[in-house]
Amino acid sequence: MPTNFKYDIIIIGGGPGGYPAAIYAAKNNARVAIIEKEELGGTCLNKGCIPTKTFIKSAGLYNDIKSSQQFGITTEGVSFKWDKILNNKNKVVRGLTNGVQTLLKSNGIDIYKGKGKLIDNNTVKIEGNNNEIITGANIVIATGSKPATIPVKGSDLGGVITSDEALDLENLPESLAIIGGGVIGVELGYVFRTFGVDVTIIEMLPEILPRQDADAIKVVKDSLQKIGIKILTETKLLGIEKAGEMLKVNFDTKNGQDSIIAENVLISAGRKSEIDVINGLSIVTDKQGIVVDEYMRTNISNIYAIGDVTGKVMLAHVATHQALVAVKNILGKEIKMNYNVIPSCIYTNPELASVGLTEEEAKINYKSVKVGLFPFAASGKAKTIGETDGFVKIICDEKYNEILGVHIVGDHATELIAEACLAIKMECTAEELADTIHAHPTLSEAVMEASEAVTGFAIHNL
Repeated sequence: MPTNFKYDIIIIGGGPGGYPAAIYAAKNNARVAIIEKEELGGTCLNKGCIPTKTFIKSAGLYNDIKSSQQFGITTEGVSFKWDKILNNKNKVVRGLTNGVQTLLKSNGIDIYKGKGKLIDNNTVKIEGNNNEIITGANIVIATGSKPATIPVKGSDLGGVITSDEALDLENLPESLAIIGGGVIGVELGYVFRTFGVDVTIIEMLPEILPRQDADAIKVVKDSLQKIGIKILTETKLLGIEKAGEMLKVNFDTKNGQDSIIAENVLISAGRKSEIDVINGLSIVTDKQGIVVDEYMRTNISNIYAIGDVTGKVMLAHVATHQALVAVKNILGKEIKMNYNVIPSCIYTNPELASVGLTEEEAKINYKSVKVGLFPFAASGKAKTIGETDGFVKIICDEKYNEILGVHIVGDHATELIAEACLAIKMECTAEELADTIHAHPTLSEAVMEASEAVTGFAIHNL
């Protein structure tokens, strides 16, 4: 790399894309700087994946304790303290953030606090850090995203919040209207309803959790409605207005206009790439974010972009993989980003996880497909732990039985999906997965049985 710059690689953003990029580059003897305007770890660690999972763990424990009588455990007066749940979340986040900082420092990476702005192809100004200017042979933009807003009347009223504010609410609201039935809205809806909040989810599409398997969505939707969450689909938000101390949410349904009253309104309408880092430089963007090629390069050959800022797939694990692809290419390797095997995980109760094509997508892309399904109600392990909702569904092409997609809804689905990811990446057939011995009794046996069901030989399936 050129030596007339202070750094070989400057990384703008310290989230799940930025900090792995920095560490991998440093381990390959590059001189690395990382710039972060807030806390290391990015949205995922501070305002997304990690905080929500601490809440979901608390919610799960609360539910388990209340339903423990089926296992012979008697409990009385079960309650929760929201402030303690918040404290646990903050403690976990703080510990992981400190861990990221330790990793960066131990790898000899220079950490700058401030907002990085491009000056030219090799120069970055750090706003908030005495406007210090640093230079680098290569630059990786990993500035992430922020909650998207909705251009409707009343969206700026007090009590209207984003997921960022929802994770720091000091007091639980009496009622909550969630605008958007995607992953964030559904997960937070589950959490707040578990702790007694009256929750309504408003989704403009025909179904919640778009791009997921239709059968899996039904299981999750039924479970959410069973705990008292009201779900309004094909419903368009018209506006929000004050109603005394509360908020009135007006919307349009297929049956006409209607409204509900809620203490808080959570706008959960996706996320928007943070591209102001470009600062007028001629980097090509589109409505999703910064445009990159399969090597994660922008139109400027020494500037790369990774993670949410590209708008490709806004998932932390995708950002991390993009980071490694970008750095490997900077180091002279020819590595392409592949989006064919990306697991999607939704942490409701039951969980939903998927990878590859849905049944509907497979039928569009292939002449003929086979589907194998195994319900957890037929799983010995699922029965022993009282978690029999859901199933494993495997979609294969008819000619070779190659696995095209796997959809799991049930307990620990987000852990079970890893085997399916490897199977699709290795182009496994249903027979090869079925011929792999799975330990008994485990939930993973359901993956094996679903593979057997593709060929019609599932042992425990009617």
